[in-house]
Parts: sequence; structure tokens; C-alpha cells
Amino acid sequence: MRKISLYIIMLLAAATKLQAQELQASVTVFAQQVGTSVDKSVFTTLQNQLTQFLNSRKWTSDVYQTQEKIKCNFILTVKSVDADNLYQATLAVQSARPVYNSSYQTALINGQDGDVQFKYVQFQQLNFNDNRVQGTDALSANLTAIFAYYVYMILGFDYDSFAAKSGQDYFSKAQNIVTNAPEAKEITGWKPFDGTRNRYWLAENMMNNKYNTIHDYIYTYYRNGLDNMYADMQTARTSVLSALSILQNFNQQNPNTMVVQFLVQGKSQEYIGIFKNGDPQSRTQASQILSKIDISNAGVYKDQMK
Repeated sequence: MRKISLYIIMLLAAATKLQAQELQASVTVFAQQVGTSVDKSVFTTLQNQLTQFLNSRKWTSDVYQTQEKIKCNFILTVKSVDADNLYQATLAVQSARPVYNSSYQTALINGQDGDVQFKYVQFQQLNFNDNRVQGTDALSANLTAIFAYYVYMILGFDYDSFAAKSGQDYFSKAQNIVTNAPEAKEITGWKPFDGTRNRYWLAENMMNNKYNTIHDYIYTYYRNGLDNMYADMQTARTSVLSALSILQNFNQQNPNTMVVQFLVQGKSQEYIGIFKNGDPQSRTQASQILSKIDISNAGVYKDQMK
């Protein structure tokens, strides 16, 4: 009887542990550009291992219920693999969160990373240590360092969207990975001189005290804006417009920062949907602001928000 009771307790503990993880992550590995000389089963194994790495690891000290898990997608597109198992790839990262009292999922992150280099041998263990990011082999460690970096970014944006500036611990963890990133001549994306749109600059923007209004934008847009659409559409639109004004002012004071384009990437149809049935003044104001902060879609805003 005691053994049975102990067994039940262990099952319940295991179930609680499984439910405690923060992510509901999907990983897809595309390798169409890789020649036929490479065994394609390697990519299936890698996809499964990365999925397990993201979903089984405990990334925070908080307990998440199943319905609270953050939905996110990682799309790894392999460009090449050489004889030393060195991969060149790109990574698309997407995450969303539910809008209160609705079935709608709003995008938090929709980013592209073109600087993904790593070494991988089929079935090798995928490890990551926050305190020892580089590991024993920089090129092997770079894969999990990149994925962990984006997990912390996802958590930071998600927490910021529910409570003002509450994502700082996770942006700090992402910046710690940048500071201690694996180093090898083949690795790029972690340094300020690697470009103006990379992992270094996103972490820098989110941790720079001069840019605190970015966190105000995130909270105002999602929590005060979208989450109130069900209760008072007009008041919610006013909050969204206020958030966009915050972003416009930030962009004017800090031109060409990475974070502005990161925030508006892939959001044009959502912005249009919020304002298209609003009053003419709100539509005009929103269109004018969005045309300045999301220049590539300026024509779309002009046509669809008349």
C-alpha cells in the first residue's frame, strides 16, 4: 500500500513538473538547400532535440498552468553543412500571447536572425548553462546559446506586456548571454560591429535605461489597449493610439534603433484592424504615426485607413 501511495505521489509530482514549463514551442528545421549527400534524418533529429530543449527546460522560477504557456515558433533554415558538421543557417522567431476575453492571439515577437552558425553531430546532447554560456566547444555551444537568448527575449516581452517593466530579469539574462557569447571566427551576431540589426543591439536596446519608454509602449499597447477591447473598444483604441505616440516620440528621439522595427514587424494588419472601424480622427492620427514608424507599410496604411 505504501509503495502504491509513493508511486501515485511520484506520478503527481512528475505531472506537476511537466505542467510547470513556460513554453509551448514548435521547432521546424528546413534543409531544402542542403545537398543530397547529407543524411536528412539528421535534421529530423535536430528538430526533435531542439523542441525537447525548449519545452522541457525550466526557464523561470514561476509556475505556469498549461493554458498559460507561451506559444512560440522557431523556424531554422539550414543553408549549408560542411564536412566538419559546421552549419550555416537563419532563424525566424515568433511568439504570441492571448488577448484577454477573446480567442485572438497577438504577436509579441516576429523576428529574423540571419547569423546562425553552429556545429552539430546527430544525437549529440544539447546543453546550456546560464553561468557558462561558451561551453567546451564554442561552435557547438552557439546553437543553444542563440535559442536560449530568444527564449529570454520572448519571456521579457511577454512579462512586459502583462505588468509594467516586469520583463527586465529576462532581458538581463539575454544580455548576459550576449556578454558571454561563444567566440569563434565563424560566429557572428553577438557583437556591435557585426551589424546594426543583431542580437547584441536588441539586448542593448531593451536594457538601455535611456530607452525605458519602450517598456511603457509594450505595456500600454497590450495591457491597456488590446486587453480592454472586449470591454470598451473606444477607450482601448485611445490606449493603443497613446502607445503608438510613445513609440513615435521614441523613434524621433532615437532614430534608427533596432527595437522600433522589431516591435512593428508583421503588425500592420493588426494595427489596421484596430482602427479601421474607429472614428475618422483616430484613423487619421494612427495612419500618420504608423506611416512614420513603419515606413515600409506607409502605403498600406494610407489605402486601408482612409
